[in-house]
Amino acid sequence: MDEIRCSLCISQICRTVTELMGFDAPEAAAPANSVILDAADRFFGGERVERALLYNPDAVALWLYMKYTELFSDVVCRASIALPTLSVMPSVTPVCFASMYTGLMPEKHGIMSYTKPVLRVETIFDSAIKAGKKPIIISTEGDSISKIFLERDMDYIICETPDECNMHAERILREDKHDIVVVYNGNYDGTMQEPTLLPTTFPNVLTSANTGIAVG
Repeated sequence: MDEIRCSLCISQICRTVTELMGFDAPEAAAPANSVILDAADRFFGGERVERALLYNPDAVALWLYMKYTELFSDVVCRASIALPTLSVMPSVTPVCFASMYTGLMPEKHGIMSYTKPVLRVETIFDSAIKAGKKPIIISTEGDSISKIFLERDMDYIICETPDECNMHAERILREDKHDIVVVYNGNYDGTMQEPTLLPTTFPNVLTSANTGIAVG
């Protein structure tokens, strides 16, 4: 497990998702996470993923997961795979989310501190749109995801509360009109803040910006 933890980074999420779904990642994006690709290949029998839910719980550092593992049992027990991953530095949400969805390290995508400018480099959303996919971001207002990926030809639902965010996310998933659904709110465990969206037998990729854990 130490070897896995020290070799997997959140910057690999971008290309991992694009390879699972069968479209090109941004050219400079980090390599895909081979552990997830191998697991998906076994699960799907080599078929491509048609829809992806990327649920982004807030601020789940690895030490939190290790110290309070039982609080994450509702999520982990429903997941097909759980992996520890390295963050990027500084490990604050706009920096990390930018790396997750561009596949770039901070010095390449340009967000180096807790600021929330609109990214001008290519993101997974730009690549998805080029490939004819339909992405959507659903986020609470003012958070990093609701700001740094703006100004793309895609759908956004910006909400005032996590409950509203979850309500819209459930509706969007039921309508099944989007290929990539990215959801952000402050919910991340089963006790302090019970998550409304939990993984099913379909191996969704759940990720956290500050974290050392990705569950899928």
